[in-house]
Amino acid sequence: MNSAAEMIISFGDIAHAIQLALAPVFLLTGIAGLLNVMASRLARIIDRGRSLTEEELPAHFQNSDLLHKELSRLERRRHYASSAITACTCSALLVCMVVAFIFLQVLLQVQFKWVISALFTASTLTLIVGLAYFLREVHLATRTVRIQVITR
Repeated sequence: MNSAAEMIISFGDIAHAIQLALAPVFLLTGIAGLLNVMASRLARIIDRGRSLTEEELPAHFQNSDLLHKELSRLERRRHYASSAITACTCSALLVCMVVAFIFLQVLLQVQFKWVISALFTASTLTLIVGLAYFLREVHLATRTVRIQVITR
């Protein structure tokens, strides 16, 4: 009879652990959406770089200084986008570790509050770094691309 009571407590503890893990799981969903946007931007940067180096150049790029400037800008943008993806992926991995430690705390009946707090704080900080790199890449993109308006 005692083991049945322990099982009920264990199920209650597991249910509580699932409730605690829901918020980090929603955070993972948000990070996944960000990673999708960032990966799409990186792919476009790479495609643009390839088109400038592997295909016939447009007339305005016949001047090698303009081409060199454009490739240099694309490389900087690629670096920022890649760094943003790396930081956000690390953030997602840290969130996964938070969820794992929440369940380990319940299963092993060991307090991991400090570990969970440290991992969540590290996850938030790496997400901030990733968003800062992403913002920098977007800023570079909007600063370097000019849309010419043709007036008639």
